[in-house]
Amino acid sequence: QDQLVESGGGSVQAGGSLRLSCVYDAYRYGTACMAWFRQAPGKGREQVARLDKKGVTVEADSVKGRFTISKDKAMNTLYLQMNNLKPEDSGIYYCAAAWTRGCFSDRPDDFLNWGQGTEVTVSS
Repeated sequence: QDQLVESGGGSVQAGGSLRLSCVYDAYRYGTACMAWFRQAPGKGREQVARLDKKGVTVEADSVKGRFTISKDKAMNTLYLQMNNLKPEDSGIYYCAAAWTRGCFSDRPDDFLNWGQGTEVTVSS
């Protein structure tokens, strides 16, 4: 694939868990740095976690200890495991790819390729 395809979103109660998946084309994205972003209605796009070429991960303070980013190279899939979800976690979640500055950045503009998103809704 030349694209990034997210799945796994849904509606859960606060405290619940979801695992998001992003399938990618290994030829195109196998050496890329990848990240998960989210966007709530009326708000800007926010990076929640990223993974660099060496496998080093960084999570946003708002999700630290609750979300984990990982990659299964054999399955060409990026994951975001989300535990202890809160209502403020609600939004559209996107996977994104970068090759240079994006490896060390949380700025959406540094990521060149994006999936179409999968929606997460967390109720009280």
